Amino acid sequence: MAVTLLEAAKQMTGDVIRQSVIEVFARSTDLLRVMLYTDIQGGAYKYSQEQALPGIAFRGINESYTESAGVLNPAVEQLVILGGDLDVDKALIKFHGEGIRATHEAMKIKAIAHEFSHRFIKGDSQTDPKEFDGLQKRLVGNQLIAAGSTSGGDVLSLQKLDELIDAVDEPNYLLMSKAMRRILTTAARNQSVGGHVSYQKDEFGRQVTVYNDLPILIADGNGDVNSTLGFNEANPGGGSSVGTSIYCMSIQEGMLSGIQNGVMDVTDLGEQDAKPVFRTRVEWYNSMLLEHPRAAARLYGIKTGAAVA
Repeated sequence: MAVTLLEAAKQMTGDVIRQSVIEVFARSTDLLRVMLYTDIQGGAYKYSQEQALPGIAFRGINESYTESAGVLNPAVEQLVILGGDLDVDKALIKFHGEGIRATHEAMKIKAIAHEFSHRFIKGDSQTDPKEFDGLQKRLVGNQLIAAGSTSGGDVLSLQKLDELIDAVDEPNYLLMSKAMRRILTTAARNQSVGGHVSYQKDEFGRQVTVYNDLPILIADGNGDVNSTLGFNEANPGGGSSVGTSIYCMSIQEGMLSGIQNGVMDVTDLGEQDAKPVFRTRVEWYNSMLLEHPRAAARLYGIKTGAAVA
């Protein structure tokens, strides 16, 4: 059964340190807050992706059906290893107390969370074989929708945004930058453009913007609000690389989800011999699954500017 990291942390009642680390990790980015994870054995997961449904027909009396079977493509997803070591000097603990170590550990966890969320979108195993392919690399064909064909990109069209949503079966989230969210909420206040925008609270009581009943997840990470989905992508019409993307996703089992070999490992390695520091090691064996051909889609080639209907 797939569960969110926050739900997994709640089940770890006997390991307070590990539980608190996972909770910090889960709340550090929107993606990690909502992503569902299934525990697997070993370092890889074999599955079949639905490619085509079987044919259906009507028949007359005494006629037969033409046999037809669906198409399933076998696939294998390899786990990757994400983590890091954190050293806190003994002197800092002496000066500021044990709490300073927890503070530095939380900063490390947040950095790992932002790196994961960045690779979830931009990961490319050809560039770095140690990471998994992100959504930008995986989404092709009908799941890749151009915002237009103008050199240098096109402003957001709500019609194209609706087309993006329609390209996904059972969509439940949109993913974009803060800058794109501002463009969308501004459009909703403009009667000549429109778009239904509302608000709700997440699991931590924070406000979440909702477009047409789909909560908007923010992709910004790595301490830079434009680092992941800034206006720096190539456009379908060529010209300067000043475009960005919006993703629509169906995050659930059988669609888009994650896999892991156990919940994140947090190990206190104690004081080190080589230098006077206390070391904590964090490792997470994980990857993502795109099990359905319509589990996600990408609208790309959007330049900055006011949205149109």
